[in-house]
Amino acid sequence: MAPIDDHPQRYALVNELHARPFPQLEAPCHAVLLAVKEPVEAARRDRGRDRAHLLALLDRHGAPHPQPDATHHSAQLGRHLLKWESHTEFVTYSAFCPGAPERPFDPAETDVFPADWLDQAPGQRLCSMLIRIEPMPDDAAQVPRKLDDWFVAESLACAEVLDGAAIVAGDFRIDPAGNMRFAVFVRPDTGSRRIGRIVQRLSEIETYRAMSMLGLGRARELGGPLNAVEAQLSALVGAMRDEASPPDTTLNDLLRISAELETLAARFAFRAGATAAYEAIVHDRIEVLRETRWQGRQTLAEFMRRRYDPAMRTVKSAETRLGQMVERAARASELLRTRVDVERSAQNQKLLESMDRRADLQLRLQATVEGLSVVAISYYAVNLASYLAYPVTEPLGLSKGLVTAGLTLPVVLLVWLMIRRIRQKMH
Repeated sequence: MAPIDDHPQRYALVNELHARPFPQLEAPCHAVLLAVKEPVEAARRDRGRDRAHLLALLDRHGAPHPQPDATHHSAQLGRHLLKWESHTEFVTYSAFCPGAPERPFDPAETDVFPADWLDQAPGQRLCSMLIRIEPMPDDAAQVPRKLDDWFVAESLACAEVLDGAAIVAGDFRIDPAGNMRFAVFVRPDTGSRRIGRIVQRLSEIETYRAMSMLGLGRARELGGPLNAVEAQLSALVGAMRDEASPPDTTLNDLLRISAELETLAARFAFRAGATAAYEAIVHDRIEVLRETRWQGRQTLAEFMRRRYDPAMRTVKSAETRLGQMVERAARASELLRTRVDVERSAQNQKLLESMDRRADLQLRLQATVEGLSVVAISYYAVNLASYLAYPVTEPLGLSKGLVTAGLTLPVVLLVWLMIRRIRQKMH
């Protein structure tokens, strides 16, 4: 086979499929997750600062550096396996360590991320999680007791996952140390890769849930401006029915409102789109866990339907309302433009009629002037002709008056024909 050139991105795109392998974990162990996001314009942030912050942590342990343009990296930090990922709006640090501390969810577990290093983070903490992975105890009654000790029963979500390979639980609450807690009890025959997938899915569920909830705050901020603009828009639409109101002024006000709505839409569009994407990831990650109910407790999916989905519907409702108001303002502007065009057409028609009347008057005036011109020119022409003919007619005994009378009619006729010919050439 003749050689063929590879696309310059062929290998890079294939390697991307294998760039983020699941961690391989053995029970007992624990995991710490940290997500950092800049408060504004996170998608356009300086990613060099993210890299510099990562390198500062790696250098503390003498760990190797990632490639210059890497968006993910793994390194061994003492007993912890660090996994770093750079996303569109945030970066995540995941640390996995064998063994489970005697004190469940000990805040000291987060010491893998030193306090002074956290103070230099290029952003703010959006998500902080502790995940405790334990073998399934021989006494099945121990699991409910531990869950009651570790979590708030009212909001606890718990289920068997991956065909009974493990039990996952969490109450989606932030503890006094600022961490969210999850527990995973795995059966003895559960492999390390499957445990890693479960932990990774839990991490992604909480991270993307937190990111999607940012849209709720933006939707609530949008409510006040939308209420104000909606009242103004309703008043202007009502004023359109009043024929006495000047349409040009109303149109300018509508254009101002349309511009304000477009500005709000432009600011909200990215967050609404990101929220929808993050929401889809959350539900996808829950679905792939293949939950089954355990001891009658609510599952993660049920918890999300009751407490998370209403927030997402609020975001979608705000997006829909904003879009409808933009369309409503556009329709009102179009109707008002039509009214303005109709009124201008009527004004133009009146103007044309006025111009026609003026043209008719001008033609009459022109005819009058032409008639007067014929009289004036004829008067002088008859006099000149009389002066020329008198020396000839005097010997014949013809008086000057008789000569003038005889010349008047032919001269007037000639002058009239001459002026008419000139006017025909001009037209």
